[in-house]
Amino acid sequence: MRRFVLKRLAAFIRDRSGANAVEFALLSVPLVLVLFGTVEFGRMFWAQHVLQDTATAGARCVGVLQSNCTQNGVYDAVNTISYISGMAASDGIALAGTSISIDNNATCSGLTGFTTVRISYTFSTVLPSFLTALANGPLLSATACFPNQGA
Repeated sequence: MRRFVLKRLAAFIRDRSGANAVEFALLSVPLVLVLFGTVEFGRMFWAQHVLQDTATAGARCVGVLQSNCTQNGVYDAVNTISYISGMAASDGIALAGTSISIDNNATCSGLTGFTTVRISYTFSTVLPSFLTALANGPLLSATACFPNQGA
């Protein structure tokens, strides 16, 4: 009887029929998390890039007094915020007016006569239950200065 049990135990130890399935089950979860984490990090990096481009375009719009940022040829904060929000929205980022700060008489790098645009945005992941590090949304921000060219 003992010999029979030892043979069955040895046969069980040598049997590898379900090993691949078990290994896949153990490794697939971390692999999927790494994959989604990489995609979400890429989205966050892209959002930061869009914010910086939007801030730069907004500061330039005020600095050269483009028609999108003026009313009757004079700087207008409401038009500028609308312009900046529209630019971000065209790239898929919804900005609230309160997240945009504009100073059309700022000092940049010790020089006066600049326009400064600051944008803040809370990035939110589409997978918060899996990526808990991004669940609360890291705060992204962008700042741009442009010299005032208008009269």
